[in-house]
Amino acid sequence: MRIDKLLWFLRLCKSRSAAQVLVEQGHIRLNGRRIERSAQGVAIGDVLVVPLAHGVTVVQIAALPARRGPAPEAQSCYRVLDGAGANPIAGDVTTPEGT
Repeated sequence: MRIDKLLWFLRLCKSRSAAQVLVEQGHIRLNGRRIERSAQGVAIGDVLVVPLAHGVTVVQIAALPARRGPAPEAQSCYRVLDGAGANPIAGDVTTPEGT
């Protein structure tokens, strides 16, 4: 499957053209390699590094979706490897007792 189509099917990009721009500008890494072609093939087990609005995400492809379905269906096709989600700078800020 083409990487631009996969990014769109997995709902990691809002549109296929936005996915093409990300790829062609060299922002996507496939198995550690920077790619610049939207037609680059992707297979099950490949690891993608994708810059998103909230930060960079590392995902492993678990299945190739047949369509752009609802978000839960799309999320079942990949596994997040980096475990990011919280801002490491903000962390868990604890306040002193009594304030």
